[in-house]
Amino acid sequence: MSSRRPFIVGNWKMHKTVAETVGYVAEFASHLPSSSSGCDMAIAPPFTALSSAVAAAHGTTLQVFAQNVAAEGPSGAFTGEVSAAMLKEVGCQGVIVGHSERRRYYGETDAVVAMKTRRALDAQLLPIVCLGETLAERESGAALEVIARQLRAITDTLTDADVHRIVIAYEPVWAIGTGQAATPDIAQQMHRHIRAIWEATFGASADTLRILYGGSVTADNIAEFTALSDVDGALVGGASLSPSGFANLVRGALATSPASQGV
Repeated sequence: MSSRRPFIVGNWKMHKTVAETVGYVAEFASHLPSSSSGCDMAIAPPFTALSSAVAAAHGTTLQVFAQNVAAEGPSGAFTGEVSAAMLKEVGCQGVIVGHSERRRYYGETDAVVAMKTRRALDAQLLPIVCLGETLAERESGAALEVIARQLRAITDTLTDADVHRIVIAYEPVWAIGTGQAATPDIAQQMHRHIRAIWEATFGASADTLRILYGGSVTADNIAEFTALSDVDGALVGGASLSPSGFANLVRGALATSPASQGV
């Protein structure tokens, strides 16, 4: 049975004002069951709401992550960018790196994602590094190869200490925002593939690596995924925008995650 602590992360994307964020955090806390102490939880608001989210979450177990970070740094003439040091200063505990939307819409390459991961680690932020294949890549039979390529761009840059300070998220790109989720069998296969690569590279640390599933996760289907042996939580999009809905999603994860049984 896995001893990895489940981790549920809400990626808000371009949603919620400062006022909405403060209200969300208060309401979310009121909906949480006492057993939620057995699960790590985080929200990733827009940059403008990070400071307010940190202040609102003070004294709770809710963590605050950023959605993106500059590959450059620690400072410089990079208009519109936000450095890892800046995120750390406002109180962020981590950052999402290489989300499929960043790769697709903003041209982030494997090399750029690796640079951002390095910046996060150097600033003592926990990076959640996203990997995933498109529908065309899956239909062509290249899914495993794509994931391996994306992952190795990261592993090639890590030190022995880094391997214990990183989270991976598998995003089947074809399932994000489409209303369809990968089947549990597909999720388990891909998560096992990621863990096997990690084990071949870093040995026993693969047993503690947390790999999140991120493909149209909802409170209704979360239990199907967190019950799997290699799925350690979820990176949640639209279903995290409602505080009560996100709390229900946490409940679903706690109900089935092996590490949280008996909590």
